[in-house]
Amino acid sequence: MINSGEILSTIDMISQQHLDVRTITMGISLRDCAHPDAARCCDRIYDKITRYAADLVKTGEAIESEFGIPIVNKRISVTPIALVAESSETEDYAPFAAALDRAAHETGVNFIGGYSALVQKGMTVGDEKLLRSIPQALAETELVCSSVNVASTKAGINMDAVALMGRIIRQAAERTADNGGMACAKLVVFANAVEDNPFMAGAFHGPGEAECVINVGVSGPGVVHHALQSCKGESFDVVAETIKKTAFRITRVGQLVAQEAARRLNVPFGIVDLSLAPTPAIGDSVADILEEIGLSTVGSHGTTAALAMLNDAVKKGGVMASSHVGGLSGAFIPVSEDAGMIAAVKKGALTIEKLEAMTCVCSVGLDMIAVPGDTPAETLSAIIADEAAIGMINNKTTAVRIIPAPGKTVGDTVDFGGLLGMAPVMPVNGGDASLFIARGGRIPAPIHSLRN
Repeated sequence: MINSGEILSTIDMISQQHLDVRTITMGISLRDCAHPDAARCCDRIYDKITRYAADLVKTGEAIESEFGIPIVNKRISVTPIALVAESSETEDYAPFAAALDRAAHETGVNFIGGYSALVQKGMTVGDEKLLRSIPQALAETELVCSSVNVASTKAGINMDAVALMGRIIRQAAERTADNGGMACAKLVVFANAVEDNPFMAGAFHGPGEAECVINVGVSGPGVVHHALQSCKGESFDVVAETIKKTAFRITRVGQLVAQEAARRLNVPFGIVDLSLAPTPAIGDSVADILEEIGLSTVGSHGTTAALAMLNDAVKKGGVMASSHVGGLSGAFIPVSEDAGMIAAVKKGALTIEKLEAMTCVCSVGLDMIAVPGDTPAETLSAIIADEAAIGMINNKTTAVRIIPAPGKTVGDTVDFGGLLGMAPVMPVNGGDASLFIARGGRIPAPIHSLRN
């Protein structure tokens, strides 16, 4: 059992090195909220969320105050709404998003995730209704986040869903053109999505999860960067060991918070996600870590190797600190949320193609990337397909959160504020992907998926 004395060694990490618990996320099953009447289903959704999460924010704030550990976000994830809404006799799914948004506002959380569908092998009628409603749902709500899983190692890539998501992303951007295409910042397209992810915008409460759980996502790029400053000139063996020991300390803080929150809320503890999640703040950057390892700038040759070592060492340290590590757990490389990544893009050192290579060895994928507003939907779909292929072949989670910024072109910037940060608009390859995307169907699962 962890006690509060274990956090004494983390005081400097918290006060000087940007250590925080990025999120306490309560996962809630909504499967018992299904009802043929859509209005009744929405009422059930609202009532259950507000009942289970009534004390979530208050509890998080109390732990934050008592232990002196910053807890940046309190969030909720729910059963993918496509699974819940499908039983309702309606063509209009927007009220389900509205119910989630009302519940999020009532409980005081920062975001609610789970306006989602799992379509890696095919789409049901309900799945397609939800997908087509995403632009409206995200444009008309404030706190709702959406995710769609279009591929898996076991099923392959659903290219019909990939094609549809390119169009949906364009529509979502157009519906929120007055604030830079903000809806797209709340929409993630996954391959191999995990069921216990506490981070937005991709969090949902998977069908294999319990009735209600507490998942915690920690952070700490600044802590790792600081630790590596004592390793100048040392070998990669020393660097990896230093990262591993630092990740252990970070994860112990997350374990403490997760268990304490679960105890106070009388909800089972789920997992600690030990991802290094950067912020736009100076000194809280994954790019800074990579450059501290020896790169002249992130994006230069050697970046993928450095990131691979970082990601592996973080996982090795984290699994020693908690018996229940889950979620995504690794290093995030969002562009808009990382000051070092932004600087590298502005210098021309970091491109979408290099970011794609980096996603082979890190957590998630192409994250918070702004591209010109006139980028064709087929190009967006092709980017999703490439990233899904990396996830499918490598049996890992990958994702795309991309913003075709309305009215913007290469060299412009889009400012989303807060943790979402500022995104420089990046160029995309000008090749025409329309014939490729128009084929539809499924890209079959790889041979190594046959493991039974």
